[in-house]
Amino acid sequence: MTHSNRFVLLAITVLSLAFWTGERRIAYAVDLTPQPSLVLPDLIQEALARNPELVAARQQWEAASKRVPQARSLEDPSLSVQWWNAPESFNLARAENTIVGLSQKFPFPGKLALKEEVASRSADMTEQAVRAKERDLIARLKQAYYDLFLAHKAIQIHHEQIDLLKQFVEIANARFRAGKVSQVDVLKAQVELSTLHQQLPVLEQRRDTAQGKLNQLLDRDPRFPLAPPQEPREGRFDQDLEDLYRAATTARPELKAADLAVQRNERSRALAMREYYPDINLGVQRFQNFQAPNGFGAMVSINLPFAFWTKPKYDAALQEAAAAVAAARADLRTLENLTRFQIRDLLAKVRASWEVAVLYRTTVLPQAEQGVEAARAGYRTGRTGFLDLIEAHRAWRGFQLEYYRALVEREHRLAELEQVIGADLNGNS
Repeated sequence: MTHSNRFVLLAITVLSLAFWTGERRIAYAVDLTPQPSLVLPDLIQEALARNPELVAARQQWEAASKRVPQARSLEDPSLSVQWWNAPESFNLARAENTIVGLSQKFPFPGKLALKEEVASRSADMTEQAVRAKERDLIARLKQAYYDLFLAHKAIQIHHEQIDLLKQFVEIANARFRAGKVSQVDVLKAQVELSTLHQQLPVLEQRRDTAQGKLNQLLDRDPRFPLAPPQEPREGRFDQDLEDLYRAATTARPELKAADLAVQRNERSRALAMREYYPDINLGVQRFQNFQAPNGFGAMVSINLPFAFWTKPKYDAALQEAAAAVAAARADLRTLENLTRFQIRDLLAKVRASWEVAVLYRTTVLPQAEQGVEAARAGYRTGRTGFLDLIEAHRAWRGFQLEYYRALVEREHRLAELEQVIGADLNGNS
């Protein structure tokens, strides 16, 4: 193939690629039309109001709270009718004695109050489970929010890099026409540009996946369009470990639930001890006698939990309750230790992510950008090869993504830290 034929083929290839990239730029320009950004606090309020997981948890709490009045109530009274010495004809009107009785069982004083306290502590534990579900939902929502931000930012950086690489293509074409470089540099630039375009569908798929996950937490259709999220805040996180742990001891729902479990089991043990005392059954009766004066009667009875053939049942119940108290206290201690470790671990990760982001922003990115400019200037003057220009371009693009990835990683760990503590930090909502 002659030099002129190669030049014509190269021109056709460049023009075709230009038209194709132009169409992609037009399509992307539509996506970049100004639109309001997603506001995270508004999304949190929407999720707390609409998320079906929370709706179910709140209904479970409502159900648990209705067990409290049931626990403090007396058993149903009993109404009885007895016929004695009824004739063989079963004429009940001629029975020697007809006894109508009404009785009520009264538990030993203190039993109903303890049952109510046990049910109340259980309901309070269910409430703390709702609060824990809320904190979990907020953490997942924040992580999905910043995943969507990173997906949008990756697409934005991608198109910025395409624009820059097109400049490289023009430089390579100019040097090729001037006879200063071979056609290889032009083909390398085109291959690199085509590779970037092939990556775009993957980036768009990641954006759509992040958008669908956020919509799912908001109880929306996964295809519901969402505006780009706001950029993460910058700034060092300087809260002290002990301050965070003290905040967790008063705010973390899981710790509150564990403490309530100890209280509930202590009340259950007290109730098991009360079971050694008898309950009282009181009754009144009306006697109707055939061809004899009528009258009234009364009845008092108690159960005998201290009988030697039934007492082992109550002994075992008390031992079971004591073991449950010890287990609940151990679970509380375990969760306290786990909370302290999680706070220390997440605090270190938050600070490390921020240090990495600062390093990229203040050192790595400026140096990488200088490297791209130096490689471009060197290629124009023939001091460096086109491969050096491409490598500098790839490194700069990768460092930009790593910078934003470090910011998003910091927000992920902050969301987890807030979940562990049970409260927002520095208005991080």
